[in-house]
Amino acid sequence: MTTETLNISEAQLVEYSQAHNEPSWLTDLRKEALKLTETLEMPRPDKTKIKRWDFDSFQQLETTGGAYETLEEFPDSIKRIIDVDRSENLVIQHNNSTAFTRLSESAKNDGVIVEGLAEALVNHPDLVKKYLMTEAVNVDEHRLTALHTALINGGLFVYVPKNVVVEHPIQYVVLHDDEKASFFNHVIIATEESAEVTYVENYLSNSEGNDNQVNIISEVIAGANSNITYGSVDYLDEGFTSHIIRRGHAEADASINWALGLMNNGSQIIDNTTNLIGDRSTSELKSVVVGTGSQKVNLTSKIVQYGQETDGYILKHGVMRENASTVFNGVGHIKHGGTKSIANQESRVLMLSEKARGDANPILLIDEDDVEAGHAASVGRVDPEQLYYLMSRGISRHEAERLVIHGFLDPVVRELPIEDVKRQLREVIELKVNK
Repeated sequence: MTTETLNISEAQLVEYSQAHNEPSWLTDLRKEALKLTETLEMPRPDKTKIKRWDFDSFQQLETTGGAYETLEEFPDSIKRIIDVDRSENLVIQHNNSTAFTRLSESAKNDGVIVEGLAEALVNHPDLVKKYLMTEAVNVDEHRLTALHTALINGGLFVYVPKNVVVEHPIQYVVLHDDEKASFFNHVIIATEESAEVTYVENYLSNSEGNDNQVNIISEVIAGANSNITYGSVDYLDEGFTSHIIRRGHAEADASINWALGLMNNGSQIIDNTTNLIGDRSTSELKSVVVGTGSQKVNLTSKIVQYGQETDGYILKHGVMRENASTVFNGVGHIKHGGTKSIANQESRVLMLSEKARGDANPILLIDEDDVEAGHAASVGRVDPEQLYYLMSRGISRHEAERLVIHGFLDPVVRELPIEDVKRQLREVIELKVNK
């Protein structure tokens, strides 16, 4: 169950920060956040009781991993998911260590920065300070945001200057192969005016988790008239308890589009929110989930529209098997002043067993009159006749369920804006179906 006392002291945090040559402002922020964990309340995800979830236990703050000198040294789990030969911009994090970095010459010449967060804090401390927990996420939102800030032990920093279009996607892979490793990763994707970047991340397990933590935050900050496409396929072991925040902040005429495959095997709370601050800013948020075993997934997908003529669209499909359960909350919120804005969403959950559970809650909060808004939601069990028909053609029940799962999720997978994410997601869905 959740504990009140962490197995790390302020002195140990200061020692960790100084050992990594972090700027003094981050050391101070860690200390402040650690104190906040003693007073802030836990988040309260809708219809999910987390009182007995353990968000505090971890064996050690830093578990190092070996570096990779060549592409040939990458483990097969990485090679199976990504095409390493085509990845022009690639960062591998091995447990809590940056193990490999490659950035194209064209991106370097344009002033693009792609570095592990630890390296960026040494090389570009003022630039990191400009974005870290300033626009998209606050340290004191609740106890888990404070805990994350105190314990940051990995992550990535991506910065794209004004008018720069990054030609090739930036690929970030986090590999877990040590049962002692927990992840408090912090990712920052920031674009200046009229810039453009596509970013893809993967979390992969090569070993079992051991009551460890995933408490990660991504801050995606799109300057005026810039475009950020963010893709992710997560596939960590069931031994991880996950609290995941991915948050966007879009200025005028900017777009932030999400393509998320939420395939972790442990119980997880996911908050994916985009704030459309500027006029004519847009966001599409597309995600798929497969739950197995006794896994619990609480997913909140939210687009808050402050500017005029903004456009927000949420699409998510989930499949629950065995005893798994999910709560899908979709929130479209058009704020006062957001005239001529559009908010639409669609959420669907398919349950493949009598004990699986699904709950889809479409929510529209409209504070203006001259707007368009709509929603659709459905939760249901697989049609027994559909399975019977497939099995009557000589297909096993397992293969029939596999076909149903792919068929149910594929309308979303096909709409994802990143080809590599589509391919990766189909591969991971296959792995999870056959688990």
